[in-house]
Amino acid sequence: MKMMLTSMKKRGSGIPKETVAVFEGIIQKYEALGAPSLGPECDREFNDAMETRLTKEQRFWLYEQNGGCKGTGSDSERKTFAQEHGHKPLAERLNLLYGKNAVLHDDNTITVSFSCTHGYYKKARETKNFTPPVDVQSYFERCAGGRLYGMEKSLGIKLKIQSADVSPLYENAASPVVFTFKIVS
Repeated sequence: MKMMLTSMKKRGSGIPKETVAVFEGIIQKYEALGAPSLGPECDREFNDAMETRLTKEQRFWLYEQNGGCKGTGSDSERKTFAQEHGHKPLAERLNLLYGKNAVLHDDNTITVSFSCTHGYYKKARETKNFTPPVDVQSYFERCAGGRLYGMEKSLGIKLKIQSADVSPLYENAASPVVFTFKIVS
C-alpha cells in the first residue's frame, strides 16, 4: 500500500492531492494504532477507498505500477523464458507461456483466462458453500497488475490493463477471470 501511495503522489498520476490525503490518512491511522500498514484491516480500508475514490483507469494505472504477485521470486524464470524464446513470434511465445488460456487478437490485445491456487480460488474449490468477498473485483484487478508484470518480463513487450472481467467464483472456480491487456510496444 505504501508503494501505491508513492505512485499516487507522482506528478502525472492524475489523482488529486485531496484524494491522496485520504489514503495517507488510512495508513497513518493503522500505524498510529500500532497495526501493520500491510495488515488485513488496513488493506480492506485502503481497497474500499480505491474503489470509491478512484476511477477504474486510475486503479488500473496503479496496478500496472504496483500489481499483486510482482517480484514473487519468479523473475529469473521469466528472464530465462525470454532468453530462450525471444526469437519466436509473439503468438508462439504466448502459447508456450499460457497454452489455450491466452489469445493474441488482431486488435493488438491479449486475453488471458486466469486461475491460481491461492487466495479466493483455493477457498472456492475447498468449500462448496463459498461466498466470495465483497472486494473480489478489486482483488483480481490487483492480480491483473501482477499478471501484466510477469507477461512483460517473459514476453518482452509493454502492456496496459484494459479490463479484468470476473465471474462469480461459485459459478466458475476453475477459471473465473479474463484479463485483457493492450499491447503498447
